[in-house]
Amino acid sequence: MKFSKGFATAAALVSIGVSALPKVTRTGRYLYQEGGNRFYIKGIAYQEQGIVTSNGLNDFPDPADYIDPLANANGCNRDLPYLKQLGVNTIRVYSVNSALNHDSCMQALSEAGIYVILDLALSVNGSIDRVSPTWTSNLLDLYIGTVHAFLKYDNVLAYNVGNDVVTAAAETDSAPFIKAAARDVKAYLKSKGSSALVGYSSTDGADGVTDWRTSLANYLACDTNGTWIDLYGLNAYRWCGEGSISDYSGIISDFQNYPIPAYFSEFGCIKTPPRLWTEAPVLFGEQMASEWSGGVAFSYFPTTDGYGMVTISSDGSSVTTSDDFARLQTQYTAVSFINDPAQRAAGRNTQAKCPSNTDAFVASTTLPRTPVNDVCECLEKRAFGCVFSNTSSNNTSSIVVELMEFACSQTEWVGGCEMLTANGANGTYGAFSVCSPTTKLSYALSMYYLLSGNQAATCDFSGNATIISTGPTDIDARFNAEISCGIDFPVGIKVPTDPTPSSPSTKGTQTGRSNDNATKNNGMAGFVDARGALITIFASVLGLAGGMFVLL
Repeated sequence: MKFSKGFATAAALVSIGVSALPKVTRTGRYLYQEGGNRFYIKGIAYQEQGIVTSNGLNDFPDPADYIDPLANANGCNRDLPYLKQLGVNTIRVYSVNSALNHDSCMQALSEAGIYVILDLALSVNGSIDRVSPTWTSNLLDLYIGTVHAFLKYDNVLAYNVGNDVVTAAAETDSAPFIKAAARDVKAYLKSKGSSALVGYSSTDGADGVTDWRTSLANYLACDTNGTWIDLYGLNAYRWCGEGSISDYSGIISDFQNYPIPAYFSEFGCIKTPPRLWTEAPVLFGEQMASEWSGGVAFSYFPTTDGYGMVTISSDGSSVTTSDDFARLQTQYTAVSFINDPAQRAAGRNTQAKCPSNTDAFVASTTLPRTPVNDVCECLEKRAFGCVFSNTSSNNTSSIVVELMEFACSQTEWVGGCEMLTANGANGTYGAFSVCSPTTKLSYALSMYYLLSGNQAATCDFSGNATIISTGPTDIDARFNAEISCGIDFPVGIKVPTDPTPSSPSTKGTQTGRSNDNATKNNGMAGFVDARGALITIFASVLGLAGGMFVLL
């Protein structure tokens, strides 16, 4: 691949740690640059669309894969003049591959005065699942792996731990997992001395304090500095055509006293073209500047639904802009930032009041533990006699789901998968709910194998499972192994440390570690006393002293 002279210079600057952009930090509910000027996000979404599968939220298709725009130096070189024409100071990027090199793009953006808001999730299997939410070791490793790769750049404004995870009241039990992700990413950033913010981008919902959207926003901003997000994004598509401030009246009133910086993480009409972008001067003007700190227009690259502002030539070498681009350029060029309030008058950082549970919002303030992989690796070595072994199939995810449903249903009579469950509504989390989906599956398959008398035919599953000859051969030995793992590697709230380079981040399987010295509320006593306090589910069935235990 050929790089321009400017990009080669940029890469050299990265290597010697040259800093070009001032830090942006939070003071009260606003953002400020070093020097005290208030900072507004005047941005554009910058993610070339990969393969899409079905229509998702906001009428946009769900991606089945992704293209990392920050690893394409030639593409950045091609697009940077157009980003400058728009006058943006921020781009939002939704998915990157941390194993690739991003030096050229990131430094070139930095020298152009452009910050990056970087989402940490990946398509399909690399994000918090709103249907069955968990915060697991593979997700933590994926997120921390990406943060670690971008720590060296001076222009990362924020890391998003989720986008549109909650889309309805029935999905609000996902909120504790979002918040746990924010807690762990913030702890890692703090351990590295990074000032980057941690945020979340929310689907828009109905106005009013009784709706889930406002409750979720307050939930993510409540409790302590260690668990609240630093930056709240709203994907707002209400304004179309000429529009009016009345389109945003509910949004303004609902966030009038919101204690942390908020911005439109996506905006732009998606229902009635053409897109005039007349909301831009209002978003940055006096009518909204007290509540909101700018926004990100969607989207620079073309989408299958026609919402992009440029067309890229078939050979990827040139750009053709659209009328949408020209109209946004006109509106963005006319924006003048209101430098009020002054930073010294912005007040101290405070938190929201945690919302009460209602019919529209059900989320516990008890968060899942930090999902480090130590206890999971211990289980794999000591407690499993039958393990999932198909790691090469292109359809691994669906196989895992199908086999998990079978194994858990077949061992439900003895609570075979209780240790793996996580419930964000009532704040109860199985001791091994932190493990990756494949480790959980091996846990369930091993239980099924044991209860079936260790018969070889019960650990095959069309070649998807393998017998481990050194695994426990009876239930008593199995639970002794589990207890020993819990004692040796207690689950708690920990500071994640650097990932190891052994596994690709693109599939969310990096093996990050955690700082054991930072353990709090580790639940060790529950494991130490477990032998005497285990539920005797198995006693009446198998005549063994055993049972299940759950960390609360």
